[in-house]
Amino acid sequence: MADDREGGALTHFDAHGQARMVDVTEKTVTSRVATAEGRITMAPKTAETIRAGTIRKGDVLGVARLAAIQAAKRTDALIPLCHQVPISGLDVAWDFIDTTCLRCVVSVRTRYVTGVEMEALTAVSIALLTVYDMCKAMDRGMIIDAIRLTHKEGGRSGIWDRT
Repeated sequence: MADDREGGALTHFDAHGQARMVDVTEKTVTSRVATAEGRITMAPKTAETIRAGTIRKGDVLGVARLAAIQAAKRTDALIPLCHQVPISGLDVAWDFIDTTCLRCVVSVRTRYVTGVEMEALTAVSIALLTVYDMCKAMDRGMIIDAIRLTHKEGGRSGIWDRT
């Protein structure tokens, strides 16, 4: 099987160019971790309201944390070629980078035959979309961006960190 990490053919396509689910039957179970982050930029008043916890819909960051957890657990239902991965643990952290920019960082852990990068990326995306949904009545101009993998470890490829 070709290995896309070494510049070969992409593993999600067969010899005829058709999409396929990668066969992980023979892969070794290892501990795996993936961390992703993203951010949402908003008006200063929106950020102040989130910090104060006074959005009418409730605890924005608490609800978005639950959305991240739910999204990670259901990634295989959203991304067609993802495997169903048993998640061992998941952490969601929030911090305001400045007065208008909120960052979400999600770390996902498993002990399985394939990684959890897509679960971490999906969790961050849905968490940020949930913030948008809960705050859109006061700020439709929010911008979600910079969603990216920042760390992964486990499996054949070992440790990778964004530099």
